[in-house]
Amino acid sequence: MENPKHPNVILFGIDSLRSDHMSLHGYHRLTTPHIDKFAMSGTAFMHHFSPSIPTTPGFASMLTGMDCFGTDVVALRHQGSIQADATLAEILREHGYRTTCVGFTGNPSSRGFDNYLDYEAWKPDETWHCPKAGNVNDVTIPELRRLAQGEEPFFLFIRHMDPHSPYLPPAPFERLFYGGNEKDPDNHSLDPVFNFKPFADFFKSWIPQGCTDRHYVDAQYDGAIAYMDASIGNILAELDTLGLAQDTLVVVTSDHGETLYEHGCFYDHHGLYECTLTVPLVFRLPGRVPESRRVSSYTLIQDVTPTILELLDIETGLPFNGRSLVPLMAGEPRVPEPEFYITECTWMRKHGWRTPEWKLIRALEPDFHGLPEVELYNLVTDPLELNNVADLEPDVVLLLTRRMEAHIAKREREVGRPNPMVTNLNWHGYGTGPFESSEQAYNTLHINSIAVARSLQAKEVPSDSNDG
Repeated sequence: MENPKHPNVILFGIDSLRSDHMSLHGYHRLTTPHIDKFAMSGTAFMHHFSPSIPTTPGFASMLTGMDCFGTDVVALRHQGSIQADATLAEILREHGYRTTCVGFTGNPSSRGFDNYLDYEAWKPDETWHCPKAGNVNDVTIPELRRLAQGEEPFFLFIRHMDPHSPYLPPAPFERLFYGGNEKDPDNHSLDPVFNFKPFADFFKSWIPQGCTDRHYVDAQYDGAIAYMDASIGNILAELDTLGLAQDTLVVVTSDHGETLYEHGCFYDHHGLYECTLTVPLVFRLPGRVPESRRVSSYTLIQDVTPTILELLDIETGLPFNGRSLVPLMAGEPRVPEPEFYITECTWMRKHGWRTPEWKLIRALEPDFHGLPEVELYNLVTDPLELNNVADLEPDVVLLLTRRMEAHIAKREREVGRPNPMVTNLNWHGYGTGPFESSEQAYNTLHINSIAVARSLQAKEVPSDSNDG
């Protein structure tokens, strides 16, 4: 007797979606009604973290089941391949899956797909908006129909870009959450945004001319999420129409969050603050994943691949250091994940240690915001991370630093390589080595347009990105 066909897999890998701006997570705006409804038929993990930001290391961990030591990837502009034994696409292809990747061509984290489809996710149209999710559907829905006709199961990975700046949702979503006057001359809240030299030209290339209100830009982020949510609803409806919903594992998650008007890290995803580390994670597979379940335990992005494989009953023997979340779905106890290592190599090179109570951030070189070398936040009394208490709590800084260093030493021994945070010295792509001062970093790092921001997703920095 032949083995039954494995379930299909659709993985929505949404770029830059912070969980606290989703109505699924209690946000006051109804930004994700379709995902909310979808989650009612599955299991949502309410405290899910992406410890290594930004995109390249985040997706590397998501798609391999390994942390940054296992992938050797910590930088956006990673040079070379990832070090993991296999990606999720490679594993599923070996088990008879047809695999398609939408919107992530050329990144080392997208290794192993049969087909790569692209769409416009950056340039505005004649209305000065960009229907990113609509463009996704234009290529994804025909591909879903094609895959549905095959005998073998399929794996469809979809990278949405709507919550990634520039935030350009089309009508009516651009004003869905904003009814004010974005060009009020008495409003100066965007002054610090346009005065931040490294990003000022980029912001001016997509924020409407004359805009003065930062709440308008925040509303564009929320509107982009709502537009994307509606478009995801189209894909889920097509899955129903094709009669595949009962036989398809659908996962909704993100590679990292986003900073809006916070911490001086305007409309980007650098800074190891909660808004960049917390992301959604929802699984649905009828008959296998419990319905209407909410799990409060801490989970990490490297748990995604092991969980998918267990839900598919695929054993690999690979030494993932992420853990399957299937036991948590069933309400079974497991050793918790109370503290973990955090890293960033986007526009700053920093690492740290997060516990339920404390967040330690240590700079490995001067940053372009002129922040102190050591930051410490009490996440219980200061959840918005507004008060750096490193000078007031030296014993806590020492304790967390020692725990972080012990973890680094342990993982270095296990993988047989040094911490990638200390070897990726050209993380910014400029060939200068580590910055020696905040002034040098401030005067070196520069994005001058949407086109340059788009090119930074590749491995090389274009020559015109450093003209300021």
